[in-house]
Amino acid sequence: MIKTRTTLITAALWITAAAVSFAANAHMGTWKLDEAKSKLQSGSKNLTVTYAAARNDMVKLTADGMNKEGKATHWTWVGKFDGKSYKVKGDYPADMVAIQMVDDHTNKITSSKDGKIMFTSTVTVAKDGKSRMVVTNGTDAKGKKWTDKAYYAKQ
Repeated sequence: MIKTRTTLITAALWITAAAVSFAANAHMGTWKLDEAKSKLQSGSKNLTVTYAAARNDMVKLTADGMNKEGKATHWTWVGKFDGKSYKVKGDYPADMVAIQMVDDHTNKITSSKDGKIMFTSTVTVAKDGKSRMVVTNGTDAKGKKWTDKAYYAKQ
């Protein structure tokens, strides 16, 4: 009886700690692209991006957008902000994404395909938590470098 009660209390404390940890993460929530402020050279865009808690201390990133041809895209990533690569599913130009926390408001993202880095991004959430900027650098198929600056508002 005491062992069961101790186990339940420990589990409740662990779940509470995990919830507080995710709630404190400035990146969590849904973000909507502000196209008027953004400067997108790559031709594709994520219109909405959502970060949500997933099982085993993981984060699920879901993005809906448009590709260069104007077709709707949808992709998901489940992983940790630990700098290790995790698989991407859906309409994304890379097959693996690694996200590394720099500080409470900044992440570095590396997107790769077949082991080759396709592009890198820096995601910075404003101190007030209401907006974020994503700066992405890559090289197209012809070797031309491009930079996207995407601005998002928290929903």
